[in-house]
Amino acid sequence: MRFSTLLFACLVPLAAQDQTFRTTVNVVVAPATVLDRHGNFVHDLKPSEFRVYDKGVLQDIRLDVSFLPISLVVAIQADGAVDSVLPRIQKIGPMINAVVAGEQGESAIVSFDHRIQVLQDFTADPDKLAEGLKKLRAGSMSSRLIDAVDESVRMLRRRPGERRRVVLLISESRDKGSSGKVRETLAAAEFQNVSLYAVNIPRVVTALTQKAPAPRPDPIPATAHGMPAGAAVTPGTTSGIRNYGSVMPAFEEIIRGVKAIFILNPVEVFTKYTGGKEQNFVNLKGLEEAISSIGNELHAQYLITYNPSNKSEGGYHEIKVVVERPDLTVRARPGYWMAAIPQ
Repeated sequence: MRFSTLLFACLVPLAAQDQTFRTTVNVVVAPATVLDRHGNFVHDLKPSEFRVYDKGVLQDIRLDVSFLPISLVVAIQADGAVDSVLPRIQKIGPMINAVVAGEQGESAIVSFDHRIQVLQDFTADPDKLAEGLKKLRAGSMSSRLIDAVDESVRMLRRRPGERRRVVLLISESRDKGSSGKVRETLAAAEFQNVSLYAVNIPRVVTALTQKAPAPRPDPIPATAHGMPAGAAVTPGTTSGIRNYGSVMPAFEEIIRGVKAIFILNPVEVFTKYTGGKEQNFVNLKGLEEAISSIGNELHAQYLITYNPSNKSEGGYHEIKVVVERPDLTVRARPGYWMAAIPQ
């Protein structure tokens, strides 16, 4: 099917709207996940049972029920904070193509700390993916999450247009050192119809397991420290008091986790506005279950495409997908920004 070209200006709705990003795309793509009241995927829906509204206007849609192969980039945080977690991640090689990319799928492996490294380019060979994962090594304490997602989108942009494009991000939910911005990266993902799914490494795990850096020399002489009454003044006792806070990061991360409910982190923005979702894990079993859940969802989705009939209306276009069957829940990409096209 041929679609006319649209001119989009994509912004994150919660960001300051002082800059626009314009590019051309051929079609609005909205993969839809449909669940019954028990949380099971629904597989038997017909195109006539879907209603799609773009900014409140009913659209003429196409529903792809045929198999579409997936191009997948697995982007993995590999900085010093996740050193203890990497051995678990290295064991998921057999699952990447078999469970997530699926039949005729292809996958690539990217790692990131202060560098963005392609450990394995796109391949359907599970042995090559396993070898790519073996190259994972913990690096610096930087974690350029946003830049890694941006590079993953660039890699997917070069894949054939008839393939679905997916990023699987395995990392903490915070960025440490990216030069790119969330808005620009999200815009690029939306323009390329990339869905981003995330398996979050809990910060409390990295805070408790990461190697502590070597203590800095104390610039204050030992005899100058104030001491509890009756305590002997020695370099050992002053060092112990000065470094008591080394057990505090875990508590700080827990507190930040509670506060983060009210602040959208980069991973939450990417998953929410591309129609993906976040999963969490602590051990290897939890990691395998999270990846299986994402793979099952990708292969149970309905791929909805349409050419908006109201493209002359600029601004944010909310996408609402409705299924004409009771007791079903639908999750899809929430919308996009579009520059008005003169009539």
